[in-house]
Amino acid sequence: MVTSVLVLAVVLLVLILAAFVLGYNKIRSADVRVSEALAGIDVELTRRASLIPSLVHTVQTFAAHEKGVLDHVTDARTALTTATGGASVADRSAAERELDTALRPLLALGQSHPQLNSSNNFLNLQDNLADTENKLAFARQYYNDAVATLNKTLTTIPWMFVAPLAGVSEREYYQING
Repeated sequence: MVTSVLVLAVVLLVLILAAFVLGYNKIRSADVRVSEALAGIDVELTRRASLIPSLVHTVQTFAAHEKGVLDHVTDARTALTTATGGASVADRSAAERELDTALRPLLALGQSHPQLNSSNNFLNLQDNLADTENKLAFARQYYNDAVATLNKTLTTIPWMFVAPLAGVSEREYYQING
């Protein structure tokens, strides 16, 4: 009788330990996936920021009198570069919104300056920016999906009991608007 209780206790302890290890690994894997997804956003934001100096230079060639627009874009690019990598998700998205706001008038200059709009360099940069925007939208969606998976895992039984021991907490979503 004592041996069967002892065996049952050992089996139960092994099952609890196995559940803990599985939960820990599941939560840590989800957290790593979120970090990886955020790094993907950083890659695309960096790519986007690297296109800005060439775009500013090209526009400057045709519309040097638009210094305020060019300065705003340059400042927004600097803020985005600073926000990428170490800042919070909210700082990244705020810097991205600011760059979007600054780029609109710059890209609109192509409409008011036909020689700029016919420049192969300007058109190529616009295409590269559009391509980067598409990749950035995908990276944001991937990140938000990874955050949703992590946050759901952290708030469901039995994983919610393992989460504090794993040192993982809920992550914020990447919101471009607002």
